[in-house]
Amino acid sequence: MGIAEVKAFFAKEGIDNRIQEFEVSSATVELAAQALNCEPNRIAKSLSFTLKKQDKNIIIVASGNARVDNKKFKAHFDDRAKMIAFDQVEVIIGHAAGGVCPFAVNSDVEIYLDISLKAFETVFPACGSANSAIELSLDELEKYSNALTWVDVC
Repeated sequence: MGIAEVKAFFAKEGIDNRIQEFEVSSATVELAAQALNCEPNRIAKSLSFTLKKQDKNIIIVASGNARVDNKKFKAHFDDRAKMIAFDQVEVIIGHAAGGVCPFAVNSDVEIYLDISLKAFETVFPACGSANSAIELSLDELEKYSNALTWVDVC
């Protein structure tokens, strides 16, 4: 998968014209903030984890400056925070590292939104490539990501 699938996904919603593609990389929080000329906190980074006990893969979308708190993560998911290996992200999630987003992912991936995002009216998640983003309100992010729930793990 990648940006083509994300564009098709958003085309069905009539907002694919809001996707921004850059001539520079937006693969990290810092690079995305520079490309968008916004504060790094407003980048909605997608973190990929494997929950071994439950045999499932998840994405947690969090504020650009947020860090996963291992105790909170374990309390919520009853499992330790184990990030998916860089070279396995694309196979497991559906998007390559640097472009991971909560849209058009593999069907067995669960999406969660961290409350660290609630400090902002709009945020910028990636769109399936290392040089793309879309500005969404929190309601839109919740809707289009098909997130299961909001969590407090950062």
